[in-house]
Amino acid sequence: MELTNTETRPTSIAELRPKMRLEGVIRKVELYGAFVDIGLERDGLIHISQLSDKPVSRVADVVREGQKVTVWVTQVDPRQGRVALTLVKPPDVEWKELAEGQTHTGRIVRVERYGLFVDIGAERPGLLHVREMGKYNRPEMYRVGDEIEVRILQLDRRKKRIDLTLAETEMPPEEREEPLPSPIELAFRRALEEAQRQGKALPVATGKNRRRHQAEQDEILSQTLRQISR
Repeated sequence: MELTNTETRPTSIAELRPKMRLEGVIRKVELYGAFVDIGLERDGLIHISQLSDKPVSRVADVVREGQKVTVWVTQVDPRQGRVALTLVKPPDVEWKELAEGQTHTGRIVRVERYGLFVDIGAERPGLLHVREMGKYNRPEMYRVGDEIEVRILQLDRRKKRIDLTLAETEMPPEEREEPLPSPIELAFRRALEEAQRQGKALPVATGKNRRRHQAEQDEILSQTLRQISR
């Protein structure tokens, strides 16, 4: 929860919630962390481990007294008057909140030949492998920044890995624009059509004709590759 104006600013520790964003001023620096004046009855504490997503050896290397900071609440104990803070922006979705079968709207952050990396708000992007992309298993159709509906297929909490599949709510193939065939696909189709015109229609690859079918397919593919390389 991010606060953008004084009307939504909490007036007591009891109103604080984890992930709430606050503006404050470093009031005191200690060896183990820094105390932050967040405008409430008690200061909040940023432990040295929460000053950065990288190891910190000295608190004074990161913050100084009087410095204005943006912090996020990690833990609150109203009875003890304790507020734990962090300088590291938390992910929208914690690992403990993730579960297999969940559907998320994600943003593509990386495109690879084997699939797409999709940011669903977790600590790390998930992988949508080509085998989970259905009919449209061509990563090059997508662009970084595209939004896509995905479902969590598998979680590996130890390795912090998220495997994704296309969500059932994703637009069905018949409603999406048919992708243009690649040059190699066009050449392959032309080669098949030419073989059929010459009376060389390929039989179904079953039983005794399996090897012959494969050999003819290999020859057509070889011809196609030669055409592409010219």
